[in-house]
Amino acid sequence: MSSRSSTFIRVIKAGRGSPSPSGLRATPGVSWPPQRAKAPNPYLPGDNDMALNSDARRKIGISFEFFPPKSEEMEGQLWNAVSELQDWDPDFVSVTYGAGGTTKAPTLATVSRFLAETPLATASHLTCVGATKDETHSVIETFRKVGVKHFVALRGDAPGGVGAPYQPHPGGYANAAALVAGLREIGDFEISVSAYPEKHPESRDTAADIDMLKQKADNGATRALTQFFFDNDSFERYLEKVRAAGINIPVVPGIMPIQNLTQLKRFAGACGTIIPAFLDERFAGFDDKPEERAKVAADVAAEQIEDLARRGLTDFHLYTMNRAPLVSAVLTHLGFTREGAKKAGAAA
Repeated sequence: MSSRSSTFIRVIKAGRGSPSPSGLRATPGVSWPPQRAKAPNPYLPGDNDMALNSDARRKIGISFEFFPPKSEEMEGQLWNAVSELQDWDPDFVSVTYGAGGTTKAPTLATVSRFLAETPLATASHLTCVGATKDETHSVIETFRKVGVKHFVALRGDAPGGVGAPYQPHPGGYANAAALVAGLREIGDFEISVSAYPEKHPESRDTAADIDMLKQKADNGATRALTQFFFDNDSFERYLEKVRAAGINIPVVPGIMPIQNLTQLKRFAGACGTIIPAFLDERFAGFDDKPEERAKVAADVAAEQIEDLARRGLTDFHLYTMNRAPLVSAVLTHLGFTREGAKKAGAAA
């Protein structure tokens, strides 16, 4: 699009040697979303026109988010997904943590199993809502004892749910920026934080969001993982503002492969993500055709990652919903092979 800025934006990769700048620039002649006559089938040889070339694959880093299971059936689903997705050799995986510590025990059990039974670098989400500093420190120490070296530091949702006013615990950390500072004082942890390309629902504007991100970065955050989004042009404008504010930590796009568009719309409304009209068009007519719908979902996510990669982004955080097939299809669609995305890229 002609309105896109070609301003050089620094994207710094964490944990892979010395930081080095790379450009995020619009792809000439390409608009978002890409227009295609039909969705390519990721399962048929020769029908994948979105595969990244070997050089692009070598630069790509991926990570996955999982959540603690709430039933025996969900337990099986989670570990089946982990068994398949670990073959893609992610840089790390993260496990979510409920507001007010509501899933502390399940998160601890899940993280402990990841660390004990898989080769995956595992981060635990950590919130500070509804807890004193001492209580939060106790949680940190518990997770550190099982081997956690990486936290995703979040404020957490208000106990009253979406729309309820947030009140910091009088003896606790006021927000995620304060939590990051506390973590940094306690130990030499890797610390990821959240970022919101389309504004946090409680923020008055994007500028306030970026100011909070700067506080988190200044207090020692390692990287920012974004809320999922579907408008790459909007993300690019957001990243320009982030860099203009002097924030130089990596901002990693959060990618949500669409398992169910109707459910996603409800979820997106609660977290402030905009669902573009083109998604309705892409999924139209597939409500009762799960196989075809899955192919379109893989196509859409792969297109988004491909477009971001061509703009210079090199790391992607995929929200798995504890399901492997669609995530694997997206990576296959992009030209990766099993036994490790980075390994496949290096060998190509």
